[in-house]
Amino acid sequence: MVEKTPFTVAERIRNHFEGLTRTERQLANTMLENYPMSCLGSITAIASASEVSAPTVVRMVKKIGFCGFPDFQSSLHSELEETISSPITKYDRWSDNAPDEHMLNRFADAAMQNMRQSLKHIDPATFDAVTRLLSQADHDIHIVGGRITRSLADYLFTHLQVMRKGVTCVASNSNTWPHYLLNMAPGDVLVVFDIRRYEHNIHHFTKMAKARGVQVVLFTDQWGSPVGQYADHVFNLRIEAPSAWDSSLVIVLVMEALIAAVQAEIWGDSKERMKELETLFDDTKLFKKFF
Repeated sequence: MVEKTPFTVAERIRNHFEGLTRTERQLANTMLENYPMSCLGSITAIASASEVSAPTVVRMVKKIGFCGFPDFQSSLHSELEETISSPITKYDRWSDNAPDEHMLNRFADAAMQNMRQSLKHIDPATFDAVTRLLSQADHDIHIVGGRITRSLADYLFTHLQVMRKGVTCVASNSNTWPHYLLNMAPGDVLVVFDIRRYEHNIHHFTKMAKARGVQVVLFTDQWGSPVGQYADHVFNLRIEAPSAWDSSLVIVLVMEALIAAVQAEIWGDSKERMKELETLFDDTKLFKKFF
C-alpha cells in the first residue's frame, strides 16, 4: 500500500491531470463525471465506460500515486465509508484517536489543516469566474442549502441581497421548490451547498434547474457531492473536524471572500443601495442609535 495522504482520489486525479496522456485524460474525465461511482467497477468495466484499454487504467492509477488498481479501489472504499458516516459513528472514530489535549487546540489544528489544504486546491480562475457571475446584474441568483447547509445559504443570501437585486433564497421545505424552478430563466445562477450525506432533493432540484439553462455553482466537501456533475464551478472544501459534526469554517471563509470580491466589483451600485437600506433601517427604528 502507498503511504496515506490527505488527498482524496478525485483530488489526486485533478492534481496529476496535466501530466496525463490524452487517453489517460479521457479516462480521468469519465471518472470525475460521476465520481466515485464511476470508479468502483472492475478494470474492464471502467475501461469500457471510458473507451480506453485496461492497461491504460492501470497506468493512470499508478501515475496518480497508487501501487495498482486494488490499492486505488481500497482508497475509494475508505472514502465512501467517510462520506456516509453518521454523527454518532464519526464521534466514535474521533474520540478513540483523539490526543489528550484541550478541544480548543485540537479543533483549531484541524481547522487550520482544512484551510491550508482547501486553499491550496482552489483555482483563482474559478474564484474570479464565480465573482463575475454573482456580480453581473443581467441574471438572477438563486441559493439553496440542505438540512445543515441551509444556514450557509441564508448567510450568503443576506449579504448578496443587500448589494444587488434579483437574489432569492430557496425555502427549506422542498415541496415548494417547483415554484422556485418556475422563476428560473436561462443564464440565471444557482448556488448550491451540499456536503456529505448528500441530499437526494438537492440533487434532483439542481438537475431540474440545470435543465432550465441555469448555471450552477457548488460548495461541497473534499469528496464531492453528486451535484458536481451538473455544476459549472465547484469549490471542494475540507470539512472534517474532531467532532460529531463537520466544520463549515472553510466554506464560510471562501464564501466571505466571494462576498468581499463581489462588493469590490459592484461597489458603485451597491454603495447607493446600502445607503438606501440604512435610511429604511432608520425609518423603521430597527437598530438602536446612541446619539
